[in-house]
Amino acid sequence: MKKVTAGRDILGEFAPKFAEINDDILFGEIWAREDKLPTKMRSIVTISALISGGNIEQLSYHLEKGKENGITKEEISEIITHIAFYVGWPKAWSAFTKAKEIYKD
Repeated sequence: MKKVTAGRDILGEFAPKFAEINDDILFGEIWAREDKLPTKMRSIVTISALISGGNIEQLSYHLEKGKENGITKEEISEIITHIAFYVGWPKAWSAFTKAKEIYKD
């Protein structure tokens, strides 16, 4: 997995410790545990959790990452349709709006 520096790039000066934990622990250690859970599955879990919490701002990045990790257009459509009944229709609708942008090709 490519080294993530978004924390330092975006928040490094304002919140250096948070940026460090984001880049080094979350993405550097947790996401790197591919022997425990493949990145495609981690993306599915993360995307589902973000939609569930209504965290749409972070969703575009993780949809893009999920696409890179092998989630197909058909799979993301089915994932969002499935969780709509558990997380709420408006959250699913918002997620579909973002997914359409990422999977437009």
